[in-house]
Amino acid sequence: MNDIQKEITPISAEDLFIVLNHPNADFDYPVHYHSDYEINLVLNDKGKRIIGDSIEPFNELDLVMIGPNLSHAWRGDIIKGNHVITIQFSDQILNFPMLQKRMFSSIKQLLVESQRGLIFSAETKLQIKEKILQLTKMQGFHTVLEFLSILYDLSIADRHVLVSNIFDTKDTIRTSKSRRIAKVCDFLENNLEENIKLSDVSSLVSMSDSAFSHFFKKKTNCTFIDYITNLRIARACQMLSETSNTVAEICYSSGFNNLSNFIRIFKKKKGMTPNEYRLFLKQMLIKY
Repeated sequence: MNDIQKEITPISAEDLFIVLNHPNADFDYPVHYHSDYEINLVLNDKGKRIIGDSIEPFNELDLVMIGPNLSHAWRGDIIKGNHVITIQFSDQILNFPMLQKRMFSSIKQLLVESQRGLIFSAETKLQIKEKILQLTKMQGFHTVLEFLSILYDLSIADRHVLVSNIFDTKDTIRTSKSRRIAKVCDFLENNLEENIKLSDVSSLVSMSDSAFSHFFKKKTNCTFIDYITNLRIARACQMLSETSNTVAEICYSSGFNNLSNFIRIFKKKKGMTPNEYRLFLKQMLIKY
């Protein structure tokens, strides 16, 4: 079922960024990804959006920032009267020498976090809405200043990550900068379908269970049990998207040992059952 399309954005090598202004957007584009960053502002509409394995409703005003190669799509209920403005900019921005300066550290962090999709507070949405609307009316060099101002305001704003269940421990290893965490993550990825006990992992890094639990929470900001659960839900989402395996098969392949428990946890994490998730994703993959 993995028909997620790769989009070639219209950004040229000469562009710092582009602004795509769409009054009365049709929302007919299927789930897709591209190599560039994107800030997406949706006005006067409601519906559902998918960012990675996150499926959430949106209402009236939606503001999301997406990093490179993160799949996404919106399905709005209102066609006449809505307004979508998209800012796209190159994935090479992280390599700009200017961004290595201390003054840009918060923007650099924003770009890193956006690789898992970001949504912002209601106050920030209103503030950035006005700045983006203003940007659509500007031309010339001052658009660059406004663009950087938008990035800075987003970098200091309240926000939360949309995609918490990515089956990829590289971020954890990079953030923790710990060889013991790297060893644990490697073990988890290779044994996720097994019945992993805390003692199995703590002995792997020569720590007591209690010491390891404290160490892991400090390094990852997540309990060990929650971390494993998130990884397993991520694997289940991947399999629901990419295979035709039954929900029961996916349950056991992702490391859960009880089907009803898997469905309950999945619904708590994703807001829908595994079958509902697969059906909605299938609908989003279809180009109307």
